[in-house]
Amino acid sequence: MMGVPLQCSAILIKKRGLLQGCNEIGATYLFQTDKPYDVNYDTGDKSIQCGRHQDVFKLWLMWKAKGSEGFGSQVNKCLENAEYLYDQLQSRTDFELVFKHKPEHSNVCFWYLPPSLRGLQPGSDRDMRLHQVAPRIKGRMMEKGSLLIGYQPLGAKVNFFRCVFSNPATQQEDIDFLLEEIAQLGEDL
Repeated sequence: MMGVPLQCSAILIKKRGLLQGCNEIGATYLFQTDKPYDVNYDTGDKSIQCGRHQDVFKLWLMWKAKGSEGFGSQVNKCLENAEYLYDQLQSRTDFELVFKHKPEHSNVCFWYLPPSLRGLQPGSDRDMRLHQVAPRIKGRMMEKGSLLIGYQPLGAKVNFFRCVFSNPATQQEDIDFLLEEIAQLGEDL
């Protein structure tokens, strides 16, 4: 959500030596053991990407340019977009929220209900048909080249769209377009 390269990510491990045990290949041309200092400070064999230590510099530069307030406003914008989508979905009869509560983060999960399913009572017949809706709409999106949005099932919940906001440049008009495009592409299902 900060917009920094993936290489700037950190993974923290509780168990000492786990990363080294998983990643160490003992490349003697890189990690000599006869150094005049404690080689435990060499992180190359302990990290996933060996010698990519300078990647934190990218984060530092972004932080210097944007500051904590800038990063905070980016994240807040994503959270606001999630809440806007939630509110829009609540006001429409052609969509149904998978989880009825307001989103706790930037993920919003929902079903599109084509006209053929709107009158059906919840149950196995409706679920079987609803399970096919998101994949078919996604296929149409791909063919048209209009949008990309993921879908997935979860436990007993059939395939649903999962919108994850991570780009603070997303505007409310983009969210409105998302809903209208899904409705238009799925109208005949």
